[in-house]
Amino acid sequence: MELALVIQKFILVIVIFAVSLLVAMYSTWAERKVAAFLQDRVGPNRAGPGGILQPLADGIKMFTKEEIIPLDSNKFLFIAGPSLAILTACIGSAVIPWSTPLTIGSKTIPLQVTDINVGILYIFGVVSLGVYGILIGGWASNNKYSLMGAIRAASQNISYEIAMGLSIIALLMSTGSLSLKVIVEQQSGFWAHGWFTWNAFQQPLGFLIFLVCAFAETNRTPFDLPECETELIGGYHTEYSSMKLGFYLFAEYINMFVSSAVMASLYFGGYNFPFMHHLGLDANWLSILGIVAMLLKTFFFIFLFMWVRWTVPRFRYDQLMDLGWKVLIPLSIVNIVLTGIWITVKDIYFK
Repeated sequence: MELALVIQKFILVIVIFAVSLLVAMYSTWAERKVAAFLQDRVGPNRAGPGGILQPLADGIKMFTKEEIIPLDSNKFLFIAGPSLAILTACIGSAVIPWSTPLTIGSKTIPLQVTDINVGILYIFGVVSLGVYGILIGGWASNNKYSLMGAIRAASQNISYEIAMGLSIIALLMSTGSLSLKVIVEQQSGFWAHGWFTWNAFQQPLGFLIFLVCAFAETNRTPFDLPECETELIGGYHTEYSSMKLGFYLFAEYINMFVSSAVMASLYFGGYNFPFMHHLGLDANWLSILGIVAMLLKTFFFIFLFMWVRWTVPRFRYDQLMDLGWKVLIPLSIVNIVLTGIWITVKDIYFK
């Protein structure tokens, strides 16, 4: 029985890992297509129909490029940096519930690698470790521009993690749980008892803060100061080439995928969709439709990341810090206070 459970979890891990890599790979193609559309260009159109094989061509190019390790770098840490970045990006999806359990014969297969009661804290821990990959890579390069980019990344991530954590406190107050599965189940369907069940309607300010912080945590425009080409050449990965550079770039897209899935789970019902319990379908069909709903919500947020990148200009570094410390953190505290007042009023007058 234990062996069957281990095999089941191993297969699920492999599937989620493969899907994460596939989404990250084709996010590069989608980003170039979105950029081309917004700028009235064609975009990738040479490798395969509509450029659909472009990510494979880019991957082969990355693998076959010359590996260069600077003579004055710390070789062990130089390799460890991108390895840690891709590792922390991949393990973040372990606590995300992708749908309701599937039933095959007499076996019930949960579509979540692990359901721990502190799932949100696990994600925060993984996210905070991710910055070490950038810091180590920037420092080990022995390049002042790389080091400056790494320092920027560390200060940016630390600053925005505070506001993100405070926004989650308000969500914890209204849901009473840190388990992603419990939070998703509380948002069952779309409408119940005369009220929207999705947390985005109950915590609109908290969602907005979390969304802005997610852009900063993934180093996406307008918060891509760590790799600001006009000031820092390529930023923290200036000295990297071949697949070590590919690991850093892949880690950013996997982080974008995981962040989108987390936002869909916390604020938009995860695998829940409107009227799901009124369709009269059996549990397995509901589970499959739940996976589709979860992926559609995730892809919407990935598109939002790309749309913002090609629409909003990059902040100056002082503007980035001012937004984090002087705007988002006070707003997060106000949101906590308002949530406490609302819960008290609701308990007294709407029981």
